[in-house]
Amino acid sequence: MTLVLGVDSSTQSTKAVLVDAADGTVVDSRTAPHPPGTEVDPRAWLTAFDTATAGLLERADAVAVAGQQHGMVALDHAGDPVRDALLWNDTRSASAARALVDEMGGPQACADAVGSVLVASFTAAKLRWLRDHEPENAARVAEVLLPHDYVSRHAAAPGTASFTDRGDASGTGYFGTATGAWRHDLLELALGRGAGLPAVVAPGAVAGHTPGGAVLAAGTGDNMGAALGMDLAPGDVLVSVGTSGVASAVSATPVADGTGVVTGFADARGRFLPMVTTMNAAGILDLQGRLLDVDHDQLAALALAAPAGAHGAVLLPYYGGERSPDRPDAVGTWTGLTGDTTRADLARAAFEALLCSLADAVDRVAAVTGDTPRRVLLVGGATRSPALRALAPAVLGRPVTLPPPGEYVARGAARQAAWALSGAAEPTAWPLDGGEVLEAEPTPQVRAAYAALRDRTESW
Repeated sequence: MTLVLGVDSSTQSTKAVLVDAADGTVVDSRTAPHPPGTEVDPRAWLTAFDTATAGLLERADAVAVAGQQHGMVALDHAGDPVRDALLWNDTRSASAARALVDEMGGPQACADAVGSVLVASFTAAKLRWLRDHEPENAARVAEVLLPHDYVSRHAAAPGTASFTDRGDASGTGYFGTATGAWRHDLLELALGRGAGLPAVVAPGAVAGHTPGGAVLAAGTGDNMGAALGMDLAPGDVLVSVGTSGVASAVSATPVADGTGVVTGFADARGRFLPMVTTMNAAGILDLQGRLLDVDHDQLAALALAAPAGAHGAVLLPYYGGERSPDRPDAVGTWTGLTGDTTRADLARAAFEALLCSLADAVDRVAAVTGDTPRRVLLVGGATRSPALRALAPAVLGRPVTLPPPGEYVARGAARQAAWALSGAAEPTAWPLDGGEVLEAEPTPQVRAAYAALRDRTESW
């Protein structure tokens, strides 16, 4: 049996899955936690990688790492971090992003150049923040990597130069997504000076080898890994409910949405991956559980005890600011509360707000691709909630496919590793059996109430 190892170095943890290269069957898996926060010493990810892959790496014939997008890993000439990495969900760089967009000629010009309108999440914005707020550290930067690049290099044999793939590179803000090449001029615009960047490895190509001789693939961003792990096809929309909320779809042509709502990323197969990302997702439910002093099971039970529309209680869940729409300084907003509002109404409104935000994301992705969604697939840790499963098709207004449980980002990385190992033109097809189709009567009135609050607060 030929085994491949897929690693998901996410915001919260490292997950490693050892997989049969022939059909994607998981043979073994392990995990290790990451430190909390929006800035982290990236060396903690290397420790987590070593912990999660211990006993698995030695058995693998090929390896790939998928990781959280956008994070800024700035290294000095010795290859050491000049400061803690700033993660995708660190919003201190919001004003830097706006400044860069203006300097690039405005939102549409920015989208035309790099595929997306920059927001705080993008690496370029974090580099501009570094230039303006920590000039001593900025002056020490010799190379800039993404989180998955940093972990991939750790997995490589000594002396291997840094590498990345076009998928993760397309989230930096200094990569021409449509052309597939670095924009060194935009890196210099952000940082105020040049710096080294990793080599961009072609889809399916070998990037290097591990110290033990296993093939090392390029790796990719977590959303690109999930798309590869799910084998997304045109007409599919993948909705992921984790730390962030994501709706993505594959496209044969690049996207440049000047409104900034849709980010025009590349994928891991040579295509494109237009995407809408929200900063507030599963955390909405975490906070609501704390506010009501209940666990997730009790929160779901409360939500299912209330009617659609929660007796008029509506939440705009921008608790930590928001990325889509771009409102980095926003806060959570409730309306419609009365003396008769119940705990069940508050729980229901939290689930409906999360799903309305994701429904907006699905609509925008479908609009830019021109494809009416053929399937909406729902993944992520929050899908364990019976309330989320029950309410998703009602709020989204269409059937929702719930794939079998799995670590799909890690599965995508493993599939990429198997592809590099095979040398084939396309990755091996891995069957994805099982799953469930969820259906419910649509509740358009819930989305209408949410939209009214969303649009009203835009002018506040």
